[in-house]
Amino acid sequence: MLATNSSRGKVDMQEEYRVAPEGGIEIEQQIRWGDLDALGHVNNTVFFQFCESARIAYFTAIGLERFQTKPTDGPGMVSGSLNFRRQLRYPGRVIVSARATRIGTKSYTLAYVIRDVESGEIAADGESVCVWVDYAAGRAMPLPEEMAARIREIEHMVAE
Repeated sequence: MLATNSSRGKVDMQEEYRVAPEGGIEIEQQIRWGDLDALGHVNNTVFFQFCESARIAYFTAIGLERFQTKPTDGPGMVSGSLNFRRQLRYPGRVIVSARATRIGTKSYTLAYVIRDVESGEIAADGESVCVWVDYAAGRAMPLPEEMAARIREIEHMVAE
């Protein structure tokens, strides 16, 4: 599935993804030669870029741009962490999954798993806390209820 939005004043998103049967989304990413560091393995910063791509695909899957009521509303990330389990090398591909594990009134948590396609082994896992931001005011605001409902739907969660 490929989704794109290029209207002015909205969050622009284009990322191919698969909706995972257990909830969340998955994307596949190519390991590029330029992703390697001097030691010949994928640099740790690239793992965060893989998660960023999965996060944008997640935004596409939930139709995030529909929830912007003004051009200064949008997503933000307030924290992120990864646990590095094994090295990745070129050439190769990874599957990155993103799933919401918690939805609060002003934030939600996305969990990530980065898996080596060839071996099936987990290379890294972690999470980020995302918020809905009023960029003009510079602070988090309540998540739009329709957005929280869409996240619950894609994750097969029951409303609390």
